Amino acid sequence: MQQSNYFNPEFETMSREQIEALQLERLQKTVRHCMKNEFYQKKFKEAGITPDDIKSLKDVRKLPFTTKQDLRDTYPFGMSCVPLRDCVRLHSSSGTTGNPTVILHTQKDLDEWANQVARNLWMVGCRPEDVFQNTSGYGMFTGGLGFQYGAERLGMLTIPAAAGNTLRQIKFIKDFGTTVIHAIPSYVTRLYEVMQQTGVNPRKDTKLKVLAIGAEPHSEEQRQRIEQMMGVKAYNSFGMSEMCGPGVGFECPEQNGLHFWEDYYIVEIVDPETLEPVPDGEIGELVLTSLCREAMPLLRYRTRDLTRVLGRTCPCGRNHVRIDRMKGRSDDMMVLRGVNIFPIQIEKILMQFPELGNNYLITLVTREDNDFMNLDVELAQPTDDYAALQALEREIKRRLKDEILLTPNIRLVPQGTLPVSEGKAVRVVDKRKVYQ
Repeated sequence: MQQSNYFNPEFETMSREQIEALQLERLQKTVRHCMKNEFYQKKFKEAGITPDDIKSLKDVRKLPFTTKQDLRDTYPFGMSCVPLRDCVRLHSSSGTTGNPTVILHTQKDLDEWANQVARNLWMVGCRPEDVFQNTSGYGMFTGGLGFQYGAERLGMLTIPAAAGNTLRQIKFIKDFGTTVIHAIPSYVTRLYEVMQQTGVNPRKDTKLKVLAIGAEPHSEEQRQRIEQMMGVKAYNSFGMSEMCGPGVGFECPEQNGLHFWEDYYIVEIVDPETLEPVPDGEIGELVLTSLCREAMPLLRYRTRDLTRVLGRTCPCGRNHVRIDRMKGRSDDMMVLRGVNIFPIQIEKILMQFPELGNNYLITLVTREDNDFMNLDVELAQPTDDYAALQALEREIKRRLKDEILLTPNIRLVPQGTLPVSEGKAVRVVDKRKVYQ
């Protein structure tokens, strides 16, 4: 096993020129491979292009965009570029609105995916002697098996604990000497709350050294609070089932943005309205093209995630593009009285108050033809000091108005009042639809 800071030194330490040369080679191969699929044959014909038109990386802009709706319209196997007999696994979304999105994998796809995840974990200090506990759901959700196979590829002892049963999670952490945990941010805070209730100090009573967090948008303030609570570094992870799952992007120890692995993907940031590229540093929609997938390569996939390019060099020695944490999804944006608001903006402010807990719920309602935001927030500790609570409420309102230009109705509630989800946290309930 490697003894350097790199799991795949050949690819992780490439220069920009080497990265771009490899990308072009793999892009041309991927485009030709996509032509085995009727969907892309039709798209290319409509665009008036052929694979021979892709002569440089800039020519990626000639390619058609692919959307989640395209995957639903071709359900279940219409996006496959290989015979079904060559596929060994299928993952899919929940499909709560219409057909789910289905993603197929060949064995080679799974092997490359495991290498990506192992690369990420190695980058933040995980080694074969570590014990890895995965609190993500298994099954159709890619976070479970994706991290499982990556941790095994690295050589760690793995605990497929799956989601939920927090008391058992804590017992496993203590009894098995868990050093690395993968979890969604809201579940880490739940884990800490139960540790407090049961008298477990993560700094003294566990061997934890690394947290991998992702799968739901979270603010830098939330990450810092998690690190303070658990006493270890928490590294942001990005993935999506359409690209394989977790492993697409990950923070290095510098924690100065997510490295997106450009030997596997071409990264674009475009204006969500015009679909034209935006300058580095400007927020836009993340668009990804897969470069190494056999079963279901996707060209210029519109992720709907909003972010920006931070840079293409890093003190860690990797020159793969660095992307800012996701600001939210374009389809998660709330529009209230003409103001565009993302839940992560509200979380950023709430996490600045040590008096507040980690759980909150935004409810949008309509009263007398006017829209309002109700914000329920749990307190960190119980208190009977009514004057202090009023003062806290006023300060929260003031800071929120500075951030989102609106003043929500705030209710401070005892810890444990709001519903807790073992999966992704539900942060917004829009009841305005009832009135429309």
